Amino acid sequence: MNSFFSFITRTLVAVPATVLIWLISFLGFKQTFMLSSVTAILGGAILYFAVKWISISKYLKKQQLSRKEFAYIVKNLKEAKKKIGRMQRVFFHVRNIGAFKQMLDLIRLVKRIYAIIRKEPRRFYQAEKFFFYHLDSIVELSEKYAFLAAQPVKNNELLFSLKDTRNTLKELKSTIENDLYDVLSKDIDHLEFELNVAKHTLQTPKDPLLDDDERRSAK
Repeated sequence: MNSFFSFITRTLVAVPATVLIWLISFLGFKQTFMLSSVTAILGGAILYFAVKWISISKYLKKQQLSRKEFAYIVKNLKEAKKKIGRMQRVFFHVRNIGAFKQMLDLIRLVKRIYAIIRKEPRRFYQAEKFFFYHLDSIVELSEKYAFLAAQPVKNNELLFSLKDTRNTLKELKSTIENDLYDVLSKDIDHLEFELNVAKHTLQTPKDPLLDDDERRSAK
């Protein structure tokens, strides 16, 4: 839900209404300046929140979510945003070229899933494993790798831990790719259905009736 656009819409409705209420109260009903101002502010606030409630209700109906479900999803998205921020901070401290590219790919995948769910919250339930398990693992391992890589002395044991962490992150990348596929699975199935219909249409035999040119040729 585009909160900024919704805020602008509510403001454009509430502000003129507030002014109109003040003019009616002050000029029409001869109320005092203070009383007219209080009445106008209360009226504008009521209208502002009424428009907000209606717009959210329409949005949730479109997303097929209850208000409780939406609040739950928004809460998890906020937590996920913080975790992505932690990943990005680690990314800027990576010096190894291979690890840098690996972290960049992971961040792109993670942000892609986050952006899809933020735009269409109803898909959240297709990515629960990502939000509750996989994202945490990636953040923790990324921070572990950055911490170990920053150590001035690197013995064989430390180098082994770095290599092992990178290999685990590589495996997690495949897991995140599967999470992204799960989020998009319905779209992929729909596309495949449309493609099959299109292919079937193209393979349908032509109408046996000959057109005018074909009739002339036949004669």
